[in-house]
Amino acid sequence: MTEYNEIRSTHRHVVLVAPEVHWNTGNVGRSCLGAGAALHLIRPLGFSLSARQVKRAGLDYWSKVPLQVWDDFDHFADEMEPAGDEIMLMTKNGKHPYWQMPSSRRIFMVFGSETQGLPALLLERYAEYTFQIPIQRRIRCLNLSTAVGIVLYEHVRQCCNRISG
Repeated sequence: MTEYNEIRSTHRHVVLVAPEVHWNTGNVGRSCLGAGAALHLIRPLGFSLSARQVKRAGLDYWSKVPLQVWDDFDHFADEMEPAGDEIMLMTKNGKHPYWQMPSSRRIFMVFGSETQGLPALLLERYAEYTFQIPIQRRIRCLNLSTAVGIVLYEHVRQCCNRISG
């Protein structure tokens, strides 16, 4: 695992709450590494982190992913202290489209599990900070690693535009 201070000083964070599918988490880790983001996993996990499939999905990059595992969301929030303008909860019924994500220096992109989404208590606590990826209602949702990739790289794009613009 990555040094805690290194993760704390990172500006871009992806948070997976109770992820269930190892290859999604491996793919998300690989995307985080490519985008310069830290990955936070909130227990319970639906797999072992030592599972061959997680490492396989992350390829030989898994050991380099800035990773922190938390026992629960409250412990994560107490330690990382995300402010309201630094957090975005991704849910299919979010109030805002993902491209209107906060433009704060630090950002926490929070995603729920593949089958349950985010817990109702989190959605209530951060109701003003819920975002969605608009999709045709022909499908229920996007794959978790696809959704993370869309939102994560939109943040990268927005940061690049702010720097060059």
